[in-house]
Amino acid sequence: MKVVLIGSGNVATLLSPLLKKNGHKIIQVYSRTKTSAQKLAKKTGCRFTTSVKGIIETADLYLIALSDDAIAPFIKKLSFTPKLIVHTSGSVGTEVFGQKIVNYGVLYPLQSFSKNSKHTPAKIPFCIEGSNPSTQSQLKKIAKSLSPLVYQISSQERVFLHLAAVFINNFPNYLYALAEKILSRKKINFNILFPLMEETIKNAIENSPHDIQTGPARRGDIKIINKHLRLLSKEVDMKEIYRILSKNIQKEYRKQ
Repeated sequence: MKVVLIGSGNVATLLSPLLKKNGHKIIQVYSRTKTSAQKLAKKTGCRFTTSVKGIIETADLYLIALSDDAIAPFIKKLSFTPKLIVHTSGSVGTEVFGQKIVNYGVLYPLQSFSKNSKHTPAKIPFCIEGSNPSTQSQLKKIAKSLSPLVYQISSQERVFLHLAAVFINNFPNYLYALAEKILSRKKINFNILFPLMEETIKNAIENSPHDIQTGPARRGDIKIINKHLRLLSKEVDMKEIYRILSKNIQKEYRKQ
């Protein structure tokens, strides 16, 4: 399948080798920024453009991997009707495509992507949604070529899935960063926490996260909680995060 990548950020950069590896041909990269467009085009061995009018009109698939706010303005600028156009967002519905496009949909990779990552994620679930049965079938075939983990998810369901993903990925990673900050000030290597992090994730996968909650808040150990809050007395924001999380954990398990 001939593909035009719309965007050159994290998602486009990580999906491009996956597309190529699985038999799809990337024929062009579009980005408003010449440097990033040129870099990804060189990596994928194709042409690039920084103009919407310069986008090739003969591709089989136009894959929009732009920021959420940029998707609608881009679609409005298109001067031709693509064979198939999809976006990769978890929180933007299919209504963004408007009335003039017939074959559209969503190919949402439920995974964390970062240009700084040293590896491509081994498992990437793809959530698909098509504008009609034919498009749905096409998207399923494309997704299956990239991963065995393919799910049909509606726009209404996908926003909740994206919300859950923020809770399970973005927020914990920020807490990792705070933990790293706490240890670095005492010159303790962050690596010491790796086995604990691995065990926490393993337990959450194998059990209900609700059932395996541990820690001072779960035990109702007010003495330890107050001690930790005192240690964070100079870190107002961090102290508030600790307080809110502890309060909510206490509230949740007080019911039992």
